[in-house]
Amino acid sequence: MKNQELHVALVQTNLVWEHPAENRIQLHKKINTIADTVDLIILPEMFTSGFTMNPASVAETMDGETIALLKNLAKEKNAAITGSLVISESGNHYNRFVFVFPSGEIETYDKRHTFTLAGEHEVYTAGTFKNIITYKDWKICPLICYDLRFPVWARNVENYDVLLYVANWPKPRISAWDALLKARAIENMSYCIGVNRVGLDANSHEYPGHSAVYDVLGEKLTNLESGKEEIAFATLTKSNIETYRNKLKFLNDKDTFELL
Repeated sequence: MKNQELHVALVQTNLVWEHPAENRIQLHKKINTIADTVDLIILPEMFTSGFTMNPASVAETMDGETIALLKNLAKEKNAAITGSLVISESGNHYNRFVFVFPSGEIETYDKRHTFTLAGEHEVYTAGTFKNIITYKDWKICPLICYDLRFPVWARNVENYDVLLYVANWPKPRISAWDALLKARAIENMSYCIGVNRVGLDANSHEYPGHSAVYDVLGEKLTNLESGKEEIAFATLTKSNIETYRNKLKFLNDKDTFELL
């Protein structure tokens, strides 16, 4: 079978508040420091702005400068690059996850569960479709931050291999982030990756990172320092998934349901 391994890089970084141009510069520098051969580079949620409720001030289009930069970097690194940013489309603003292939092709996912506590639902349009992205024979399910709290939406009915969350998850609730990432890996018998930012935003919310990769049994494969800007690497293997799914067969016993 092809592509038994997937090499991933988690970019745990601070973000400049509502300043896409500066964030592009900083992220360009960070991505260029990646000397290892990787297949997938993962950036946090709203990596051009921080978690802003002022989308009009930072919104771009799918033909904008950030997408152009990601396409160029993906080609140069021969690696897919992912993360979310504010996109304006058809009169609406979206917290949109973009998956940029080395070829320049793009697949997207719009955040379904907008964060009502911060009023995200009032200024962003929620997505309605779950997208399973196939890349190098790996099936990847992209989700965004608050989606992590809703296991039904993440349920592995598509037989995906990797559940991927990008986030701006604050320090007071970081224990929930740690617990839920591990739980999603275990219950879905898939790898679960979470990439969270670090630093303070303009609202004095602190973000401690805790970016991580968990395998199908909930074993943590990374060790990033809390609060530190850092790039971590992990290798995912199909054998880890296949061995335990075939041996334990837990997904065969999952409940059937329909989202209305």
